[in-house]
Amino acid sequence: MAKKGEIVEVEIFDTADKNRCVGTLPDGIRIFVEGPAAVGDVVRAQIIKIKKRYLVARLTGVVLPSPRRTTSRCEYSGVCGGCKWQHLDYAEQVRIKRKQVVDALEHLGGFENPAVTDCIPAPEIYGYRNKIDMDFTDQRYLLPDEIKLPAEQLRKPADFALGFHAPGCFSKVIDIDHCDLASEEMNLAVETVRRFCRKHTLPVYSTFTHEGFLRNLVIRRGVRTGELMVNLITSTHEPALMKELAAGLRSTLDDKLTTFVNAITARKNLVAFGEQEFVMYGAGTITDRLGEYTYRISPNSFFQTNTVQAEKLYHEILTAAEFTGTETVYDLFCGTGSIALFASRHCARVLGIELVESAVTDAQKNAAEHGATNCEFRQMDLMHFGSIRTELENFGLPDVVITDPPRAGMHAKAVAMLRELAPPVIIYVSCNPASLARDGALLCENGLYKLVRTVPVDLFPQTNHVESVARFEIA
Repeated sequence: MAKKGEIVEVEIFDTADKNRCVGTLPDGIRIFVEGPAAVGDVVRAQIIKIKKRYLVARLTGVVLPSPRRTTSRCEYSGVCGGCKWQHLDYAEQVRIKRKQVVDALEHLGGFENPAVTDCIPAPEIYGYRNKIDMDFTDQRYLLPDEIKLPAEQLRKPADFALGFHAPGCFSKVIDIDHCDLASEEMNLAVETVRRFCRKHTLPVYSTFTHEGFLRNLVIRRGVRTGELMVNLITSTHEPALMKELAAGLRSTLDDKLTTFVNAITARKNLVAFGEQEFVMYGAGTITDRLGEYTYRISPNSFFQTNTVQAEKLYHEILTAAEFTGTETVYDLFCGTGSIALFASRHCARVLGIELVESAVTDAQKNAAEHGATNCEFRQMDLMHFGSIRTELENFGLPDVVITDPPRAGMHAKAVAMLRELAPPVIIYVSCNPASLARDGALLCENGLYKLVRTVPVDLFPQTNHVESVARFEIA
């Protein structure tokens, strides 16, 4: 009988959900191992949960490494919540990402032998992000070798950090010196801000006391344009202080800095969202290109974080839609209209539907700047189909619907609306295989739709996240 706290040795033979791996003990019981393991590893793991049919354990060491394993290049790998897969060879990463989509469709969606292509790999597996969000804290996350050290022996102060949260730890932040997913200019901007804040001993905002100045740092870059934005989010605006920081950033980054914004917020959380913006240098926005389209990006704008792979994703959407040029298309959850613009030259007309008013405004501007006269954008709530049905019918019912919902997927009412509209083709763009499987099963209930194919696309190398494009046809 296994005991909680016991150390066991096991060979990993498969991957599972929740970023875990699977092995089998000599008595035949399954064991799910949490931590950076790889298929083919022989590992030691400590049992932390005992269930009726399986065990859960935490990785404590690798006895015999798998040939699918590689050396992590980041010192925070396995601690930071970002690059959880740096220990895996990239070919193994894309293999598992396809498997995640297949497993979700089969086990959660009930699809039998779904047609899922190989995952489209990324050409750059480091330095690909065009945006990083970092948090400030006065409670630095101590690494394992620091926990028992006295304060004077710590390599960094324990009361200041700028970086990313460790998984499941929302009050403490790992002080990140260098992020391998960001460009060198982005890392230099982070270090410049860090040094400035420590030099001036600026107080960090606390979600417990709701006092303090420093909140978030967001760095964005235009991959195709070379433009760079630094957005420091604080509780109040201090003009003299921000002018000094602007001068420091310009001195360090030289012509690489395009704009510096100081955004402020009174929200009692650590979401990197400014309610008011003070432009300290530049125009307050940057631009980037996806294909032939140029997009203006403001501090709070949504924009795909991997520009190169986003282009591939959008081309897969066009391929999946199989446009002939005559279609009426709905783009649901359209945001600033990037997918709608891509589709506009391949169909008769597009209606973009979005709940956020500012995004609709941005989408309308983007369409006007590119001369996409066959695009319209409306602020609508998909969950209230009864109140928008007449407006949709007046525009014209869709031949193709493209839906790109948030990670949680579509609300059941929105899926019901799609079933009632019954367009011949639905293209579901997903960043969460589980949501795709659940919503896909609802679409296909009672044989109304069938899943034709799914194409995974890797927008996030070194992580367990995967995008996918699925084509559903009315049966």
